[in-house]
Amino acid sequence: MNSSAAAPFAPDHPWAGPVDPAAARLLAGWYSTGQPATLNDHLGRYGPPPGSRGSMPLVEAVEAAGLTGRGGAGFPTARKLRAVAERPGRSVVVVNAMESEPASRKDQFLLAVAPHLVLDGAVLAAAAVGADTVHLCLPRDRTAQYRQLGAAVAERRHARLDRVRVRLHALPHAYVSSESTSLVSWLNGGPARPQGSPRTHERGVARRPTLVHNAETLAHLALIARHGPRWFRQAGAPDEPGTTLVTVSGAVAASSVLEAALGTPLATVLDRAGGPTEPVQAVLLGGFAGTWLPAEHLHTPLTRRDLAPLGAAPGAGVLVALAHSACGLSETARMLAYLAAHGAHQCGPCHFGLPAVAQDFTALAAGRADADLLSRLHRRTALLPDRGACRHPDGAARLAASALHTFAEDVERHLTHGACEAARRTPRIPVPPATPPEGWR
Repeated sequence: MNSSAAAPFAPDHPWAGPVDPAAARLLAGWYSTGQPATLNDHLGRYGPPPGSRGSMPLVEAVEAAGLTGRGGAGFPTARKLRAVAERPGRSVVVVNAMESEPASRKDQFLLAVAPHLVLDGAVLAAAAVGADTVHLCLPRDRTAQYRQLGAAVAERRHARLDRVRVRLHALPHAYVSSESTSLVSWLNGGPARPQGSPRTHERGVARRPTLVHNAETLAHLALIARHGPRWFRQAGAPDEPGTTLVTVSGAVAASSVLEAALGTPLATVLDRAGGPTEPVQAVLLGGFAGTWLPAEHLHTPLTRRDLAPLGAAPGAGVLVALAHSACGLSETARMLAYLAAHGAHQCGPCHFGLPAVAQDFTALAAGRADADLLSRLHRRTALLPDRGACRHPDGAARLAASALHTFAEDVERHLTHGACEAARRTPRIPVPPATPPEGWR
């Protein structure tokens, strides 16, 4: 994927999106210079992290700003801060930069071009909740990113900028390793698999209250600490303020990471990525654990409130355009096979249910369906949610159910006439091999 045509200021970066001055916040420095920010660049633009007189001023500012998590769940950021700050004892902050969603590049891009904005947010969050250590978690197969962030942390240490210890960690790269309890489990010496309990804000790393936040969320927090909640609310929707990073790919001219104001119509986001390269039949919103939406809904604003009636959400900030010439069933079958392989296999839905759904969907996509397959798929996808140790089966079920609905006409054709011609073509959406992770430690 190459988006060089959309980024004249930095033609060599593969995910640089076009500039929208109204949405230039997290990526403002990158948009201005086309260069990753060193610590001197960062301090010249923003100054040092603002001081704190205690935990409440920052928490109250974040609450007034209306910031929600940008990792997928959209949970109110201030509520998580307050839950940790109110616990007794010294706490811990964990930066979730795993970005295990295969269709997402936003956190990788943000950390590549504005690492100190994320680190500022982590340090400010640590001060707000009374933490003395920040753990920054990355997948161990991104060695270049690890080296770059190690250099950024060393810059800050040499400048004596932070009052807390910042530690980098390289974790196994599995889809569910980015779940918050997976990170805590690994940092405690266990496998990077989800743990049903306890809640991390009560007892997390080293049995201490632990705040886990996505990298992008912390970068927004750093800007709110500097500019205040009123500034933050100048962009976005009234009830969902601010900007968000979106990874746009598929049938668009330039696969890109874009910064967009919440409330921007989905069609406008696609247009900012150069527009569709051919007629679009549907978009995948939120990633592999997200939702297929027919193209008729492209006018919908990018907010949780507007997408909820459609059974969708912004999720991990992913928007994939699917061309009319592609087969949505075969693309979905490959994603489900990947999700089934990358489950932790600690509970029934992940060990039995998800692989069964993936197998049935593969048969449907290939035109090898038996008479009971469709009813079986509907029954199994309805049984998967709310039964696992984590939300992994829920996301897979959401993807499968939305595909059956969005591509209903194709389902009927595959059932009655076999696989369509598009199903035999080269896949359009990159999906990693459906092989289990090499290990969990």
